[in-house]
Amino acid sequence: MKVVLFCGGRGTRIRDYSESIPKPMIPLGQQPILRHVMQWYSDYGHDEFVLCLGYKSNVIKEFFLNTRPQTFADCVVSGGGRDVQLLNQADKDWRVTLLDTGIWRNIGERLWAARDHVRHEKMFLANYSDGLTDVDLKDVIAKFEASGKIGCFLAVRAPLTYHLADIAEDGRVREFRTTDTSEIWINGGYFVFRPEIFDYMREGEELVLEPFKRLIADNMLMAYKHEGFWRSMDTLRDWQSLEDMVEKGDMPWNAKVTAEKNRRSVVAAAS
Repeated sequence: MKVVLFCGGRGTRIRDYSESIPKPMIPLGQQPILRHVMQWYSDYGHDEFVLCLGYKSNVIKEFFLNTRPQTFADCVVSGGGRDVQLLNQADKDWRVTLLDTGIWRNIGERLWAARDHVRHEKMFLANYSDGLTDVDLKDVIAKFEASGKIGCFLAVRAPLTYHLADIAEDGRVREFRTTDTSEIWINGGYFVFRPEIFDYMREGEELVLEPFKRLIADNMLMAYKHEGFWRSMDTLRDWQSLEDMVEKGDMPWNAKVTAEKNRRSVVAAAS
């Protein structure tokens, strides 16, 4: 199944990095968050990607043009770098379409620009490319396919708590209270679509506004509620939180890392 990844945003709320590189290329550990997202899909067997590029598209193109199998694998180098022996299994051979969809386009416009690449798919996946999760993708797809709907999005709990001020017209503060948003469901940026989604779109529209309203009116949009791990990288604080998780080896979105962590826990408990 093809995966459409929206990689054109400027990431204005995480300026420390986004001034020099596009947001999906901000590193988590030794690789950009974009590659974490792609590896998650690949772990479920989805290895064909359509990247909708925009801001600093050349940076993403250069990454894929210059990345070699040994870049993210243990290896032995000899002959001045001419001979490389991989010590572990190389990543699967991904097929990546690099599609320049313009700098100022919104998500809906980027998907519309990529429509010819997924029009003949039975279903396809899509992602904002700036969030990570441990949701069971197989279950998401199975429930969506059985539903007969045209669109599905991952619904997650809002992770924020706000301090709200009730202020009178004269500036007097009447009340200051903490508001828990944990009961609110939000769009997690993970989607499954049938090609019929394009019948609900018009050029220039934002994806989750007008097209989703039309889907809702026809009862063709579903939400997959996920109570587990989900984290987006919207701000510098979000990046620092995810970076800390990577440094500690706490990566619930990475099946291999999680399996190794669980194995070590079992061994430690048995010893």
